[in-house]
Amino acid sequence: MSEEGGSADRGADGAGAEPAGADALTHTDDAGDVQMVDVGAKPDSSRRAVARGAIRLTPETIDAVEADAVEKGDVLATARIGAVQAVKHTWETIPMCHQIPITNVDTEFAVGDDRIELTVAVETTGKTGCEMEALEGVTTGLNTVWDMVKAAEKDADGGYPDTRISDVEVVEKRKESVGE
Repeated sequence: MSEEGGSADRGADGAGAEPAGADALTHTDDAGDVQMVDVGAKPDSSRRAVARGAIRLTPETIDAVEADAVEKGDVLATARIGAVQAVKHTWETIPMCHQIPITNVDTEFAVGDDRIELTVAVETTGKTGCEMEALEGVTTGLNTVWDMVKAAEKDADGGYPDTRISDVEVVEKRKESVGE
């Protein structure tokens, strides 16, 4: 994790670049063993991360989602629950990710002609960032959409030629000092 403080950042400078030497690795100790980064000495700060992604679906499936006519139930309500649940459990699925106090999660769906876009905003006050939580929310929320509509999306061979999750990215990351 970087000094900037993502839950599972890659480089010591936070840019994800390859570190210059072994001593620059933040999740490896001197013996080469993987370790969780100690963030205990870092001051608390208010943090927000927003991630977004999309799932492409057939227009017929989009129509069924909008009409609440999917056999498994309300697709977006179920995906919202999945996204929030994933945010709260990120530390259990990503190695070396700190458990952080989630203070807020917002989910927003935008339904288009051939896709559903999900944006997840996560807020926390603590010693490390919440972008991994936002990404987990997006990917799990979109996977939940796929699970809910997979019967409608399958072709005759059982494949999903028109279905794909794409464009998952962090679109905002903010850190502000907490006033004393």
